[in-house]
Parts: sequence; C-alpha cells; structure tokens
Amino acid sequence: MIDIPRLKYTGSDNFLLMAGPCIVESEALTKEVAEHIKALCDTYKIPFVFKASYRKANRSRLDSFTGIGDEKALKILKSVGESLDIPVVTDIHSSEEAAVAAGYVDVLQIPAFLCRQTDLLLAAGKTGKVVNIKKGQFLSGASMQFAVDKILSTGNKNILLTERGNMFGYGDLVVDYRNIPEMQKAGYPVILDCTHSLQQPNQPEGITGGRPDLIETIAKAGIASGVDGIFLETHPDPSIAKSDGANMLRLDLLEGLLKKLVVLKQAVNKF
Repeated sequence: MIDIPRLKYTGSDNFLLMAGPCIVESEALTKEVAEHIKALCDTYKIPFVFKASYRKANRSRLDSFTGIGDEKALKILKSVGESLDIPVVTDIHSSEEAAVAAGYVDVLQIPAFLCRQTDLLLAAGKTGKVVNIKKGQFLSGASMQFAVDKILSTGNKNILLTERGNMFGYGDLVVDYRNIPEMQKAGYPVILDCTHSLQQPNQPEGITGGRPDLIETIAKAGIASGVDGIFLETHPDPSIAKSDGANMLRLDLLEGLLKKLVVLKQAVNKF
C-alpha cells in the first residue's frame, strides 16, 4: 500500500475502500455519509478513504447539478477529513485546480475521460499528493502505464489506478477483469470502481442510467480477481441524489456488502 496520510488498518491485509457520495451536496449529508462509512470500516478493519467530488465538470445536460461552490465544498471536505481523522479524495478537472484542491484533500483523482491529459497529470503529480488515475472507458489496462509514467516524471510515486469499465456500445459499460492484473504490472495498487462500472451513459433523456443491483456482483468478482481496493459511491437515498443516483449503493446496504467482501478477501489471501 502506498503512503496515504491518516490511512488506518493498513496492516490488516484487507482491501482499501474509497467510498462516499458522488458530490458534496451539503455539509450535513457529507458528514453523515463519512461518519457512517468510517464506523463500518473501524468495525471491519478496512482502510478507508472518503470520496466526494467538490464539483462535477462532466455532465450530460447543461442543467445538471455541478456543485454548491468550489471553495465551500472543498472546506467541507477538509473539515470532514480533519474531524474524523480520515483521508479524503476528490476529482480535479484542469491543471489549475490541482494546487488548489491539494490544499484541502489528501488524494487527487483524475477522471476517466481526462486520464490522457498530460498537463493535468503533471500538475497533479507536482503537488506531491497521492494521485488516483481512473482508466478511460476507451483504454486498455496496459495503456495506463503511460499515465503512470507522466506522474513519475514529476518525481511523485504516490499513485493509484482505478478500473471503471469500458464502453460497450453507445449506452453501456462492461468490466474486463484482465485489466486488473495488467494495470498491477505497473507496480501500483489497482482499485475497482464498482458503481461507475455499472453506468449506462448516453441515455436519450440526457441522464446517465445504471445497474446498482449488480454492485455486489462486480465487487465480489473484483476481490476474487485480486484487486487491491474497492471504489463505490453511496448515498442515504440515491433516488434524490443530485448526481449519479442511478448507479449508487444505498447507504444502509453498505454493511452487508462489506461483510461479504471482507470474508471473500480473507479467502483470497490464503492463495
């Protein structure tokens, strides 16, 4: 495991969990979700990084919710991280955002559609923060070595890679589990995004669909295939979530999933 500030239970041989709501909707909801997940991770000794985007730049429709304001959202993320003593990850979308976001969070995430943007990767790497690069829906696992090389060129070796599916026609994604060992060849932990991998993008109404009923299937297959971590988005009521509600896990279902994944991880560790 790479060195992520405030990350606990790294000696538990458990998978890393990156989880939280898609976006910062409010301070109250953000703290509610973070506190709930932290309590579960303390119970099951799971290393936990809280995730929430401070702004969503990639939306289908012009009228889609994009955030409550950058500075306001970033301050909430910093407060959650400090008050709960947990690391926090958020997305950045341009090279100018890297240094700004780095002042508030522990991990900078490169969205899948932007994983080839050289200036963005270099700016993220130069902050010295941990950088989580999501694999583009249009790329093979092996091709992510080039994204890794861009971060390494800045002297930063704090890298995570995330698999989140490949385009399967115009309105669906499929996970190719061969990408997990292919990306692990780069020498850095590989995370499986179990919610965005189930998106059904480019729907006629301009709102991304999803298959949250398959989150457990995708996650269990990921653990069985040797993935280093699980990424998922969760919300107390996905039906009213302001972003990506169609593919998020309902918060009260998270414990049941984690219990199964912990048992499966223990079995995998024996081989």
